[in-house]
Amino acid sequence: MHEKSIELLNKAIADELSAVHQYMYFHFHCDDQGYDLLAGLFKKTAIDEMIHVEVAAERILFLGGDVEMKPAEQTEKIRDVRKMLERAATMEHESAKEYNEWANECSANADSASKRIFEDLVADEERHYDQFQTEMENMDKFGENYLALQSIERSKSVAAKPAAK
Repeated sequence: MHEKSIELLNKAIADELSAVHQYMYFHFHCDDQGYDLLAGLFKKTAIDEMIHVEVAAERILFLGGDVEMKPAEQTEKIRDVRKMLERAATMEHESAKEYNEWANECSANADSASKRIFEDLVADEERHYDQFQTEMENMDKFGENYLALQSIERSKSVAAKPAAK
């Protein structure tokens, strides 16, 4: 009865798993470069995406379906911070657009609970998009100084730690 909803929820899981992998990759590289603020943003966003996977999976199981745990895409090896943010913003924008369409499909198939899940996902994806856009605007406004300030903050916090005995 809810085959279409199960199919769309599994597509969402595939997209969200791809996002988790991509954002953790970005997190690792930002952390390695000393960009703590951006590393934290990517990590928190990856955790949000993991929660999305959980919500979709719970709904699929409730509907009597099986959860597919395959990412939709391979992780892109992007190390340039601006390109990371651009890729992340594109991913969030595309997800919000798809989830809006999928919410409408669920509604057309008399599945208001799945529709509501997709609507909630849209709100989260739009918030993530806005965060990545803000970071790109900060880079435009402050230039390379924006990244330098993040790495300086890390250096200060590392230097302030007491030496190990």
